Amino acid sequence: MKRILLLALIAFFMLQGCAKYHQTMSDVKRTVNSFLDFSSEEDRTSQEYVWAGMDAYEEGDYKDAIENFQKLKDYYPFSKYAILAELKLGDSHYHLQQYEDAIFAYEEFEKLHPRNEAIPYVIFQMGLCYFEQIDTIDRDQTNARKALETFQRLQKQFPGNEYSHTAEAHIAESMKSLSGHEYIIGVFYYNTNHYEAALNRFMRVISKYPDVGYHQDSLEYIGKCEASLAEEEED
Repeated sequence: MKRILLLALIAFFMLQGCAKYHQTMSDVKRTVNSFLDFSSEEDRTSQEYVWAGMDAYEEGDYKDAIENFQKLKDYYPFSKYAILAELKLGDSHYHLQQYEDAIFAYEEFEKLHPRNEAIPYVIFQMGLCYFEQIDTIDRDQTNARKALETFQRLQKQFPGNEYSHTAEAHIAESMKSLSGHEYIIGVFYYNTNHYEAALNRFMRVISKYPDVGYHQDSLEYIGKCEASLAEEEED
């Protein structure tokens, strides 16, 4: 259909008299392509890609944004807009909850531009990617641990930055998840009469994650564990 319409438009321009308008056949094709937006992907400029990507991003069309940002990177890796595309690729994947892809994009950005002013934001976003994947306290806590490590790295590298301040609440929540995991394992050990193992878990809660939700309960269980261990020694 496009080919037929293209030929029809070319014929129309020819009938109007190309010489009159000082147009060659190439001029006609260029005019038609511009009119129908038939230009190839490679012919688009880096600026056009970044505009298209940002328009899609602002409209919440993150898949289309990713497509445009990725093509900008592929076709114009040395463009002044490439750095923006690299950053927004991470953001677009994050909004789509494609956390592994987002982390990869952010890590690549930090590796390529370690002194860029956006690095605190990039580290914060990496922490968020892990944070958003934290599971319940009875499940694996790898993401909680990685979120905590990433947010703490942010605070260590950029102690006065606004993102370091924002990270404090996420650090507390990550620690609460980790301490809760230790706590329920301790309770399991206690209920199955493994008092030494339980005591070690509860001690880890109060030493590594104080005052984040399970501190007082762990102290109470520590007392119970010590009492039970004392009884075992007497027997």
